Amino acid sequence: MLATLTDRYFSDPGWVFERKLDGVRAVCVREDGGEPRLWSRNHRLMNAAYPELVEALAGQGGESFTADGEIVAFDGRQTSFAKLQPRIHLSDPVRARNTGVEVFYYLFDLLEFGGTDARSLPLRQRRELLRQAFDFHGAIRISQYRNTEGEKFLEEACAKGWEGLIAKRADAPYTSGRSRDWLKFKCVKDQEFVVGGYTDPSGSRAGFGSLLVGYYADGGLRYAGKVGAGYNDATLRDLRRRFETLGRAKSPFAGPVREPNSHWLEPELVVQVKFTEWTGDGRLRHPRFTGLRNDKPATDVIRETA
Repeated sequence: MLATLTDRYFSDPGWVFERKLDGVRAVCVREDGGEPRLWSRNHRLMNAAYPELVEALAGQGGESFTADGEIVAFDGRQTSFAKLQPRIHLSDPVRARNTGVEVFYYLFDLLEFGGTDARSLPLRQRRELLRQAFDFHGAIRISQYRNTEGEKFLEEACAKGWEGLIAKRADAPYTSGRSRDWLKFKCVKDQEFVVGGYTDPSGSRAGFGSLLVGYYADGGLRYAGKVGAGYNDATLRDLRRRFETLGRAKSPFAGPVREPNSHWLEPELVVQVKFTEWTGDGRLRHPRFTGLRNDKPATDVIRETA
């Protein structure tokens, strides 16, 4: 179940409001007492990247469960997708642990428990079952929510430097896909974009200059601008290595892109980008790279609008 962006903030006793976490969405599934499995949004198994979470979940939840949540790392008091980057793509549990990046799994919904499908139950009832099914301590935590006071809570969230809030209709069932029963109240502008090319580096910079990014609309990849900030040297070199197998002769964008020293790529990589606003001609203003995503297919990336 995915939230829909809105700029119409509200308070309502029929809704609950919880912190929007800046991490990786993960659905955990356990069947017949077997090892819990952590699945990404694009159905990629993530157990090797987060072995300590799998171990923590193994002693909880009974023989069978399906729970929804977010894997996060903290930078100070803030959850940080960028902080997760050293281990998000790893497939070796030993290397994942050796990164030194401490991770936590915040659960916020329960879809199935003990062989009983809970998706048709209202959210408040699913949350009560979630509390009964797990002992929340250590790396396994529950995402707390507040009743009614959406606008006041959003003001507090933005003052604390949070990403924003997720508003959820309290009597709604759990459904697949994007829904207006879950709404995003954002303090900052950010979203995923597809990489369609890059420019040459200048001066002493390694790897590349900027990423050329876009989103899908009307069956084509629309250019959104170039992203030249937010990288360290390791990220520049890592991304440049990924480009080596993705090169193509022609631009993947639907319209002309007039950026000098451009190189084109198959539109497969998805990145997270923060920015201040959209310009009148549909370009990103002051974009900044925050991380590479592997939990969402490129073809699902669209421009988020309220």
